[in-house]
Amino acid sequence: MLLPAHNEEATVAGVIRRAPAAVAGHPVGVLVVDDGATNASTAVAVEAGAVVHSLGVNRGLGAAVRTGLGLAVEQGAAAVAFLDADGEYAPEELAGLVRPILDGEADYVVGSRFAGSPRAMRPHRWLGNQILTGWVRLLVRRWGVRGVTDGQSGYRALSSKAAAAAEIVHDFNYAQVLTLDLLGKGFRYAEVPISYRFRRHGRSFVRLVPYLRQVVPAVRMELVRQSSTTNERKPSRASRHEAWSNRPSGPRAPAAAQPMASAWWVLSGVNRPWRPNVTSPSRPDAHCSSAARSAAKPGA
Repeated sequence: MLLPAHNEEATVAGVIRRAPAAVAGHPVGVLVVDDGATNASTAVAVEAGAVVHSLGVNRGLGAAVRTGLGLAVEQGAAAVAFLDADGEYAPEELAGLVRPILDGEADYVVGSRFAGSPRAMRPHRWLGNQILTGWVRLLVRRWGVRGVTDGQSGYRALSSKAAAAAEIVHDFNYAQVLTLDLLGKGFRYAEVPISYRFRRHGRSFVRLVPYLRQVVPAVRMELVRQSSTTNERKPSRASRHEAWSNRPSGPRAPAAAQPMASAWWVLSGVNRPWRPNVTSPSRPDAHCSSAARSAAKPGA
């Protein structure tokens, strides 16, 4: 279980202590990624039993999650779940979040605050979430994904393969770009309902206008990156011409089949026929909790 944290001294220990010891027979280790805290967050997390990795400076939530996913993959985790360290999400619900992954039904699971029973949320937060979720819902239709209800959730889980493949293209945040990245790579998506409560300590970094100024260019960057990757995989015009020139001779397709063939050429775009800095224990297994180190199988 990964907790990205920046100045969460008042809440991080409570979240750590509420984490289950095991899920479906897999021991749970807690890793806190300290995003340049200027208070006692790190010391409090270590005292509560977590392993802490410090970024040294405040790089951003996206950088903290990216780093945590990499460390979890190195430790051979069966699944990697992450949630905010501010107490808004319930670590007790970890089993329900990772169950679709452990059962082989999904690779990427988002805990939805809007699925199932109604959740209380401040009006401005609700409106911002609905707008941004609608945007994500529109973007992911290209991969046949329907029913995205919470594009901004801070409680998510990834299979080991999805975590290893995940690319978060900017340091500020992960919410939209992580979803676009994983769905664009063909990983299976699922949502499960989760509980939610108001933040009681500290202040969220999200302010709608500054947030959009960071997020919109990042989403565009992710879509351009995916488009570039797709184009690199496509055969060049010269290679298509060579394949056409070297095609085996044979009878032409029947006249009745030619309209379908032409439609396929149009759809396919062919214009002619056919690093760790650990601040708590420095042992080789420092990224695992004591429960994880005593168990033979990897943790969740």
